[in-house]
Amino acid sequence: MNSNELLKNWYVTNFKTFEDNLNGESKSKFHQVRKDALSKFRELDFPTLKDEDWRYTNISPMLNYNFRQPARVKIKNEQIEKFLFDKKDFITLVFVNGYYDETLSSIPKEVKGLTIKNLSTAIKENFNITEKYLARFALYNTNIFTALSTAFLKEGAFILVEKNSVIEKPIQILYVTATGENVITNPRNLFVVEENAQVKIVEIHKSLEENLNFTNTVTEVIVDNNAVVEHIKLQDENLRSFHVSRLEVDLEKSSNYSSYNVSIGAAISRNDSNARFNDEGGECTLNGLYLTQGEQLVDNHTMIDHAKPHCNSHELYKGVMNDKSRAVFNGKVLVRKDAQKTNAFQENKNILLSEEAIVDTKPQLEIFADDVKCSHGATIGQLSKDALFYLRSRGFGEEFARTTLIYAFASDVVHSISIPEVRDRLEAMLAEKLLKQKETVSLITE
Repeated sequence: MNSNELLKNWYVTNFKTFEDNLNGESKSKFHQVRKDALSKFRELDFPTLKDEDWRYTNISPMLNYNFRQPARVKIKNEQIEKFLFDKKDFITLVFVNGYYDETLSSIPKEVKGLTIKNLSTAIKENFNITEKYLARFALYNTNIFTALSTAFLKEGAFILVEKNSVIEKPIQILYVTATGENVITNPRNLFVVEENAQVKIVEIHKSLEENLNFTNTVTEVIVDNNAVVEHIKLQDENLRSFHVSRLEVDLEKSSNYSSYNVSIGAAISRNDSNARFNDEGGECTLNGLYLTQGEQLVDNHTMIDHAKPHCNSHELYKGVMNDKSRAVFNGKVLVRKDAQKTNAFQENKNILLSEEAIVDTKPQLEIFADDVKCSHGATIGQLSKDALFYLRSRGFGEEFARTTLIYAFASDVVHSISIPEVRDRLEAMLAEKLLKQKETVSLITE
């Protein structure tokens, strides 16, 4: 038996323990979905460099560990305060080691038009909604990580915004890995935003300690007719951790979805972000920012499916790589035959701060319609010698001038976030991260 099969058997064996701890939920209708996902998991293989979508991303270090289900732990509010925005201004859900912690969360008793709760509760109390949408967009038949997530699906964030409702306060969801070595968490999000509704969601992934762990998260977002969703995701887990995420967005008529995906932490992180226009007049923005150092690896794969006419998509991913780190960007825009009057713009820009940093970028357009406006491009460069000289001539020290140029380059991605507290926090984190980056080679300029 090869190592791939041994690892799969490990998770299959652990599923029995997981099932026994469901407290009767194993007899529920949804549990059949879990078992179907486990069956698919057994059939699939973990990806290797021979798989086209993973050819630049070596995940073999992730496969050297038998990750186990974490235990419930109690932590104090002061341990996570620095990760959260002010609870007075945000509706807050907190998950510790993958488990919902009501004592650390802050959900108003009633917000008109909003249902927000732990997903495990929603599966019981909002079954008509979860049956209709959960695991219907993030299909698990060809993706082993999604199959694993679905097999062990239990807790996560469930958000339902009812028709014509505008949720004034942003919602923040914190997933924090606290204690335990070699643990896996499978956070699962289901966001359903009905017709003419609006909501803003901030999703945060953090580590409380430096323990090695694996986060395998899946998010499904349904944006109904004329609905508006802004979704910010910050991944800043410790540099011993692994992070795999999948985002699936369903866009209906004249809907608007904006995503800001910021990847700073984890030794290896892989983000798959997919959006599909299922009716006319939709608008989708996928923005991303990644900062890497040491031997970090971040891989962003995006897919925007223009299946209907008169839709617009905008995509801007930027990366700053230092030391021996590596980044991958693979962005695809598909314009189907009947998707006339499509506007699609995609761009990936990267700065390399060392001779050993690497980025592999592959923007793609597949266009089968003839009345469209589409463009894509990618740039890989170093800091401008002229710009650096200009700042030095104005009295900037070399290090400060360098950091200023990088900050100006990177902050463009988050500048359009509409929540001031989030935008300011991310810009401050960005500046701090750049100042703390350790140089291992001399500055390269052109």
